[in-house]
Amino acid sequence: MTDSARLVVVGGGLAGCEAALQAVRCGVPVTLYEMKPVRFSPAHASPDLAELVCSNSLRGASLGNAVGLLKEEMRRLGSRVIEAADETAVPAGGALAVDRQAFARRLSETVEAHPQIEIRRERVSSIPDDPFVVLATGPLTDPELAGDLQRRLGESHLYFYDAISPIVYADSIHHEVAFRASRWQEGEGDYLNLPLDRTAYETFVAALVEAETVPLHPFEAKLYFEACLPIEEMARRGPKTLAFGPMKPVGLVDPRSGRRPHAVVQLRQEDKRGVLYNLVGFQTKLRVGEQKRILRMLPGLEQAAFARFGSVHRNTYLNAPRQLSPDLELRARPGVFVAGQLAGVEGYVESAALGFLAGIHAACALRGERPPEPDPSTAHGALLRHLREARAKGFQPMNVNFGLFPPLDDVPRGTKKRERNERMSARGLAALEPYRAALARLRTDP
Repeated sequence: MTDSARLVVVGGGLAGCEAALQAVRCGVPVTLYEMKPVRFSPAHASPDLAELVCSNSLRGASLGNAVGLLKEEMRRLGSRVIEAADETAVPAGGALAVDRQAFARRLSETVEAHPQIEIRRERVSSIPDDPFVVLATGPLTDPELAGDLQRRLGESHLYFYDAISPIVYADSIHHEVAFRASRWQEGEGDYLNLPLDRTAYETFVAALVEAETVPLHPFEAKLYFEACLPIEEMARRGPKTLAFGPMKPVGLVDPRSGRRPHAVVQLRQEDKRGVLYNLVGFQTKLRVGEQKRILRMLPGLEQAAFARFGSVHRNTYLNAPRQLSPDLELRARPGVFVAGQLAGVEGYVESAALGFLAGIHAACALRGERPPEPDPSTAHGALLRHLREARAKGFQPMNVNFGLFPPLDDVPRGTKKRERNERMSARGLAALEPYRAALARLRTDP
C-alpha cells in the first residue's frame, strides 16, 4: 500500500537530503530511503548521509564565476546543504571547501532530527509504486534500480567514469620542500605547493604513462568526463599536458628560489584541523601499489602516508532533454522526479541545487499546485533550461557556467570577462527575488 500524503525520496546524498528538507518546509512529510549501511557503493565508506567522495571542494566562492552565483542563490533560498557547508568550511583560497566528515555529520543530524522525515535504511531495487517519488540515487545508482529505470525508459543509460584523488596525511609531507601559496595571491596562501624542475616533471610523467591501472570490465567503454580525467590519461595525451593542466605553475613563485617552478602539485586542506591534504586534480585509476610508488616520486611526498587512495567508479545519468519534463519529472512515469547527478548535472553544488528544485516540484505536485519557476537569468533557471533545451543526441552532464545563461544586453566592447561575469551575477540575484518571494508563500516552515 502507498501513502499519497507522503513524498518518497530515494537516496541520502546531497540531492536527496536537500529534496527531503525542502519538501517538509512545504508541509509535505517525507520517507527517505538510504541503502547505507546495508550496502555500500564502490566509492562510499561512511554510514552518514551526504557523504562526499571525490573532493571536499564545492568550488569557487566569488560572484565572478557561475558556481559562486549558484551557491549564493542557494544561501538566499534557504539551502540546507550550503548552510551545512558554510558551517563546516575549511581554508581554500577563493573556493568553498569543507571538513567532509563534519559536513556529512551536520547534514545527517539535521535530517535525522526532523520530525516529518522518516529514514529507512533499506536498499531500493526498483522505482517505488508511491504516487510521488524523488529519485536522487546519484552517479552510483544501485545496478538493479538502474536496470529497472532503464527498462521503463526504453533506452540504455549513458555513463562515464569519474576518478577520485588521493588524500595524504599532513605530517607525512616534507614541509621544507612544500611552500604555501595560492595562485596570484601575495603572502601565505591556502594551498601547499610541491615544486618540480623539468627533470623531475618529465620523470613523473614517464612513470604515469607506463603505470599499471585498474582495468575496466570488457563490456564497459572508456568514457571519461573531460573535466575529471585521470592524471595518467592526461599524461598519455602528451608530455606537456599536465604542465598546462593540474600541474601548471602559473601564478606561483617558490619563495626559496624566487622563481616559478617548471610544474607544481597543489595540495588542499581536507579538514578543519589540517590533518589531511588532497592532491588537487590528481584523480587516478592507478593500482594502489602504483599510486604509492609513483606519487612518492614527487618532491615532498617521498614519505607520504595515504589516508585514501584514488579510485574509479561509474557515473550513471539520464538523457535529460529526452527523458525529463520541464519540472524534472520522468515523462515515462509521471509523479517520479529526478534530482542530482542522475538528472544530468555535474558537481556537488549543482546536484544539491537540483535536489532543491526536485523537492519543491514534487511537494507542489503532491499538493496539486504548480511550482514557481526561477528566471533563466538565475543559476537555478539556467540549469533547468539547459536540461530542457540541450541537444538530446550526445547529451552529457554539465557543470553550471555562464554559457548557459541568457546573454547580457548592451555590454560595452572590451569589457573584461570577470566584470561581465559579475554583471551576470548581479542580474541573476536581482531576478531571484520573485522566486524567493514565491517560495516564502509556499512554505509552511520558515
